[in-house]
Amino acid sequence: MNFVPSLAVSGKAAGQFFTPESVAKSLVQWVLRSPADVLIDPSCGDGALLAHHPQSRGIELDPYSAWVARERVPSAAIDCTDFFNWAADTSERFDCAAGNPPFIRYQSFKGLSKNAAAAICQAVGVKLSGLTSTWPAFLIATASLLKPGGRMAFVVPAEIGHAPYAKELLEYLLRAFSTVHVIAIREKLFPRLSQDCWILYCDGRGGTTPDIRFSRIDRFEPSAEPPVPDEVVRWSTLMREWRGRLRPLLISNDARERYLTISTGPSAIRFGDFAKIGIGYVSGDNEFFHLTPSQARFHQIPTEYLVPTVRRGRSLQSNVVDQHMLERWHAADEPCLLLNLPPTGELPETVSRYLATDQGNEASKRYKCRVRPAWYSVPGVSRPDYFLQYMSGTEVGLARNDAGAVCTNSVHAVHLRDAQKARKALSTWGSDYTKLSCELEGHPLGGGMLKLEPREAGRIGFISEGLVLPRLIFAEALSVMRRWRHQT
Repeated sequence: MNFVPSLAVSGKAAGQFFTPESVAKSLVQWVLRSPADVLIDPSCGDGALLAHHPQSRGIELDPYSAWVARERVPSAAIDCTDFFNWAADTSERFDCAAGNPPFIRYQSFKGLSKNAAAAICQAVGVKLSGLTSTWPAFLIATASLLKPGGRMAFVVPAEIGHAPYAKELLEYLLRAFSTVHVIAIREKLFPRLSQDCWILYCDGRGGTTPDIRFSRIDRFEPSAEPPVPDEVVRWSTLMREWRGRLRPLLISNDARERYLTISTGPSAIRFGDFAKIGIGYVSGDNEFFHLTPSQARFHQIPTEYLVPTVRRGRSLQSNVVDQHMLERWHAADEPCLLLNLPPTGELPETVSRYLATDQGNEASKRYKCRVRPAWYSVPGVSRPDYFLQYMSGTEVGLARNDAGAVCTNSVHAVHLRDAQKARKALSTWGSDYTKLSCELEGHPLGGGMLKLEPREAGRIGFISEGLVLPRLIFAEALSVMRRWRHQT
């Protein structure tokens, strides 16, 4: 029952965050119907869930954790092995399952384990994206091991409410169980983690259901039964209105209906209707290609080969990037100048000398640089009309580019396609409706941050001219969404 937010964390050391006792006991209580039931935990860690029902099977990849689990629950059958390879070969079937599957990013999910997981998923009609983390595959593989009528309860990352691959998981569960219940929890189950966790409960293996049950709770309270759902939503409705996302269910039904009335109405305006939104350039070596004014002077780089750049979202401290802002960056000697060289043609001697420095030689060996026709020429450099924050805190920053600056891939570059429509729409950027739209179309990143992918940003809605907003409803919904990502 190891929750692994990423391989870069150490408690992170082995990436193990064991399930709190109250949660472990409750999940086991939810799925048990009889003392004779056999329970499986596909990633049992130190055996905290198994300790609440000795008639259990545990699988654990880490040898030390598996040893601790065996000592803790000697009556349980515990194998130290890879779960997916084990699941692909076993003939055992179980009455119920509970656990906290590893959350390993797709970059580290590979090899025989990933191949076995993909084969299990494909066998039940699910083809997960190559960008999928491990936890959906754990749930699908576990469900395939349950007997008819079986139940399962799992701690899951809150990204079940927004990740693109969560849709494939939920669609499978709706085909495989008669009850699918998602419990959203606002307060952190794991205080040491930036990521939030929710709980998934499924009952009636072998049945089907067209509905998602959804509960919103501020904090987890121990219980012998899952909470009563706040609402039951038809999956087809969620797909049609929210592309299968569960996060909008965090706000009131009234706020959702009013938002949809505007966003789907005949006068609806979205960012992508009048602008192209994309990430900025990828330099390949920011320290080499971003120079401070003093470095540029020291290396005698001609000004025609330098362009001011917005390197990160927090640089957008106002609604305009202008000459005054550039002057402040210069005065602070920040690395705000991009070395912008053409891919062909002769370069000045001073530039060639800079390219030949030890730092330049190191930069030329980096992957993004060495695969270019000219390693020193950064592609995708453009001067957008606006800059949009990719990741933001309380509010999403939007700044007009009056300085002719460029931006890195840490910032969205906004190029207007219809200046007249943009002028009317962007004047309402500060409305509660548009701020709420940022929350509903974007997704929490952890640590209170909101992330907007280019496609999500393109769906941000604006108020059409003359539209009167319902009093307080959007402001209250906005406050709710920010509280759920721990911003007040």
